[in-house]
Amino acid sequence: MAFAFGNEVCRPAFANRDTPKVSYGLRFPEACAKHCQNYFRILVICSKSLSTNTDALERLCAALGDRVAGVRIGISPHTPIAEVVDIVQEFRDKRIDCIITLGAGSLTDGAKIVRLAMANGASTEDEIGTLWGTQKSNTALRQHIQKPTIPLIHIPTSLSGGEYQAIAGGTESVSKAKRTFQCEGASPELVIQDPELCLTTPQWVWLSTGIRAVDHCVETLCSLQSNAEGDEWAARGLPKLIDGLLLSKSDPASLDARRMCHDGVVEAMCAVSQGVPLGASHAIGHQLGPLGVGHGETSCILLPSVCKYNLAHKANVERQQFVKELLLREKAVDELIRAKGLDNSKVDLGDVIYLVVAALEMPQSLNDVGISRDKLDLLARNSLDDIWIRTNPVPITGSAQVMNILKMCASKK
Repeated sequence: MAFAFGNEVCRPAFANRDTPKVSYGLRFPEACAKHCQNYFRILVICSKSLSTNTDALERLCAALGDRVAGVRIGISPHTPIAEVVDIVQEFRDKRIDCIITLGAGSLTDGAKIVRLAMANGASTEDEIGTLWGTQKSNTALRQHIQKPTIPLIHIPTSLSGGEYQAIAGGTESVSKAKRTFQCEGASPELVIQDPELCLTTPQWVWLSTGIRAVDHCVETLCSLQSNAEGDEWAARGLPKLIDGLLLSKSDPASLDARRMCHDGVVEAMCAVSQGVPLGASHAIGHQLGPLGVGHGETSCILLPSVCKYNLAHKANVERQQFVKELLLREKAVDELIRAKGLDNSKVDLGDVIYLVVAALEMPQSLNDVGISRDKLDLLARNSLDDIWIRTNPVPITGSAQVMNILKMCASKK
């Protein structure tokens, strides 16, 4: 059935917990006004592009009226913690009772860290530095971290999926390392999906973040520590994402394509919510981002090579075969293979993903995004601190292993 606005569907994103809820069927100002009737001091964090190039912020503020207590425009890529500090210091005494993000990417993570910092009285970068990681990865981690109490509503315009979980990433000013913040049981309250709003998203952002969601599914299905629930959700979401992205590329105005991608990203995040440890594509991507690479572009570049690296070490052969066969059942993928004159039986999973990325005209190598070889040592070292580097199917314990993957990503095949 073709998508149309009119009736709202509002349900929990995940079957096993109440939050976040996902809402679709209403345009975002109407949905937000409906769900914000009990909030009176709302902080809106809006992307710079939406505030500059569209009337989305004006429409949202008009719907909320005098409930808006403040507006912050933009957070830089990869969520500099210094900018989180700025927001905390500006709004900590303004009795904020709800935070709404309008847009995607860094402001999503930024809002999560803002409310975590406010709940724990952290208003400097050093104080926020006591809230990330584990006791093993961060010796400064507090023993007791208070859960955020300020409700959080996301109105996303990309497919990165961070809106559906409590985890957030923030980049330190000095080390330039990206740190992982999480507070179990503190997921955002609501995600409002509006496929029409997403038509304003630059195509490269939509498609590249869609591959980020694909990465969630693939690394779940390829994990040696996966579980039945994670596998089921990932296997449901992955075909929808691939078909929706390829349709979004061929027909950028299609609301049905955007809606298909929205369904896929929820199922991808259902997979992630099962607690399956992910692998090197995510781990290295977390550290590649602060070097100036878009959040979704990191997956476009890394995922095919990580799959090939793990396959070469025979770490997860059967799992990769399952994912490859799942993708080859999709007509659009089969057509890509045939158009290249390739034999389905001879391509591997990395090849298939690489062809999808190429069809979407996304970056395929480190060279494509301006990452020179002199940056690889730092990238490899920082990647070793990521929580998912050692849960890769081939456990990675040294920078030389990371370098092997990076060399595979250095230039187009």
